[in-house]
Amino acid sequence: MNLRDLRKLRRDWFFNAKNDILAGAVVGLALIPEAIAFSIIAGVDPKVGLYASFIIAVITAFLGGRPGSISAATGAMALLMIDLVKDHGLQYLLAATFLTGIFQVIFGLLKLGRQMRFVPRAVMIGYINALAVLIFLAQIPQLTDVPYTVYVLTILSLGIIYILPRFTKVVPSPLVALAVMTLAAIALKLEVPTVGDMGELPTALPLFSLPQVPLTLETLQIILPYSLTLAIVGLLASFLTAALVDDLTDTPSDKNQEAKGQGIANMVTAFFGGMAGCGMIGQSVINVQSGGRGRLSTLASGLFLLFAILVLQDWVRQMPMATLVAVMIMVSIGTFRWSSFKNIARIPRSESIVMLTTMFVTIFTRNFALGVVTGIVMSTVFFSRKIADLVFIDKILSEDGSHRIYNVSGQIFFLSRDEFLAAFDFTELIDRVTIDLTHAHLWDQGAVEVIDKAVFGFRRNGIEVDLVGLNRASATLFEKISSSGTA
Repeated sequence: MNLRDLRKLRRDWFFNAKNDILAGAVVGLALIPEAIAFSIIAGVDPKVGLYASFIIAVITAFLGGRPGSISAATGAMALLMIDLVKDHGLQYLLAATFLTGIFQVIFGLLKLGRQMRFVPRAVMIGYINALAVLIFLAQIPQLTDVPYTVYVLTILSLGIIYILPRFTKVVPSPLVALAVMTLAAIALKLEVPTVGDMGELPTALPLFSLPQVPLTLETLQIILPYSLTLAIVGLLASFLTAALVDDLTDTPSDKNQEAKGQGIANMVTAFFGGMAGCGMIGQSVINVQSGGRGRLSTLASGLFLLFAILVLQDWVRQMPMATLVAVMIMVSIGTFRWSSFKNIARIPRSESIVMLTTMFVTIFTRNFALGVVTGIVMSTVFFSRKIADLVFIDKILSEDGSHRIYNVSGQIFFLSRDEFLAAFDFTELIDRVTIDLTHAHLWDQGAVEVIDKAVFGFRRNGIEVDLVGLNRASATLFEKISSSGTA
């Protein structure tokens, strides 16, 4: 191992060891009730989500493309599994999880992670705000029809989480809140909902086993649609999580490596009875806000999760849900981009509309992929509209009044039609027209069509038309599609 490799090893793993380990402990504890809840959503035993969270966190710590990011079983993925589990059972879910991983590795090898740069910032902010709201709303059931002591514990936990860092940051305040409130609940014998009420915790390590499904075309037809959807939604969530951690830590990530890492993690977890998972924005925010930065924090979260459910099981069972609710409320507040509303008057209106639309579509449908796709489509429409408006046409008339030159500049495509045609006077009493496209570019069939309409408009009035200045790409497109025969 050379000096460069040693520096990279230290940068990724050991530059922040104490904080990474402590932050990983906080995340590991917070993962337990979520993994159980996501398992219940998917219709499987709680150990399926717990094993998946442990395995995915450990593998992505080594193979992921974003140090400090947390990946595990998630609600977004669990929602996509419901019908598969209900109709075909757990073994088909494990087979679908393995195929999901294969797709994700292929996407990584094809370097599709680079396409993240085409997701506008307004869409990302809308997605992040929606996630923050949904995280908060997910805590409401834990605060409904419960003893008043639950509210007291929640408020006290929030007090520790936000006040303790003013005095010391030696230990992450969420970890202190979890320890203090659990000890208090046990000592005072408080009758409050606990982690143990969420479901049974496993008592043994996961065992290797191949999915018990027939290796037939029919099996592939069953799992393929689910696997492809899981792969796309999982990578979208993972890429957005990585992008958020990039912003929070001001460091870059490798999205293609993240795709391959997530894929390998899902392939492995399928052989140990785990469900498919992906990047978790909420848990990643907990990690970063608790001081986690390197790969060691991700590894610690997975190992501490396993240690907690196997060794500290009796203690973990008695952990009050109220304190975990407080931790998730902290995550919700920390995740929400408050500046997106404070600065809304200074942001271009189109970006604000995209951000709000992405946010509300995601919140009301609980479908993150639909929210992001809606935002991207709206951004594309708004951007195209702006570009269409940037078509400029100067008019020059010859001294004898018989020849008009139109100098066109800008990007011409299907949305440029009205602005482009409105600039021409087809009834002008002249003999010849030159349309100079030296400073323009034709992008699509709509651009060629609008040029043809202009040419035919002049020819119908007996005016000779010359097209000049087409660049090579535009000329090639025009020659293939045009019906005017002018180029």
